[in-house]
Amino acid sequence: MSFRIVTDSCGEITDDMKESGLFVSIPFLIDISGHHFVDDASFDIHRFLKLVKESPTVAKTACPSPERFQRAFDCEAEHVYAVTISSQLSGAYNSAMLAKSMEEEDHPEKKIHVFNSKSASIGETLIARKIWECEKEGFSFEHTVEAVEGYIESQVTWFVLEDLETLRKNGRLSNFKAALATALKIKPICSSTPEGTIQQAGQARGINKALVRMVDMAAEAAEHTENKEIAVSYVACPERGQMVLDALKARIPAKNYLLLPASGLTTTYANEGGIVVVV
Repeated sequence: MSFRIVTDSCGEITDDMKESGLFVSIPFLIDISGHHFVDDASFDIHRFLKLVKESPTVAKTACPSPERFQRAFDCEAEHVYAVTISSQLSGAYNSAMLAKSMEEEDHPEKKIHVFNSKSASIGETLIARKIWECEKEGFSFEHTVEAVEGYIESQVTWFVLEDLETLRKNGRLSNFKAALATALKIKPICSSTPEGTIQQAGQARGINKALVRMVDMAAEAAEHTENKEIAVSYVACPERGQMVLDALKARIPAKNYLLLPASGLTTTYANEGGIVVVV
């Protein structure tokens, strides 16, 4: 049975996913201080981060349009799956759902399902890989949807940010709190909620202590991981990403571990030095 997996560009794509020809990534658009970026292979992370540091305003992002998703759905594949960033964080899920309705009007025989990842970044990556695994194992469309929705419910996303400036600029953190946290070197440890929102799960003084604490918390919360993949995404800090992945390997058994540079959208919000972990 032929199939296609569509993701928005918040989810990173691994080399083996690219080589398979089964995956399509739909880019977000990012604007900062009059400079325009497309979140695809052309995204220049170093130029973007330089602009972030220089700009008094926060970067603005635009999710893919329904028409862009529909073009990806309009293919020969009999099964089409889409994975989007949490519906609580972006309009991408709504765009994909509208595209699904549009495509089904034109092709009622086609089976399409849109997964709300309730996550972001490599959380989307792992969900897309789970779909791939189910299809390779010969699952029916309905069985794949059921298995992947169950997987999403079991998944937890964790992150620690080196730089709180983006959160301050976009109003998610007051100037006072940001200044105090910076002065005291306090680093929040955040995680996803079951609904797909973000919560502060803890904090530590200094980035290294925060990363160690995040790994501890992820290990304490992890269940039945032997047949799962665990992944780390990093923003312009590969050595830090490798350090966190090594710590996770020592604490949490899994069938596979992934380490990936962050997408443009993840870079926009996590900023330089940010680390995302999905278990």
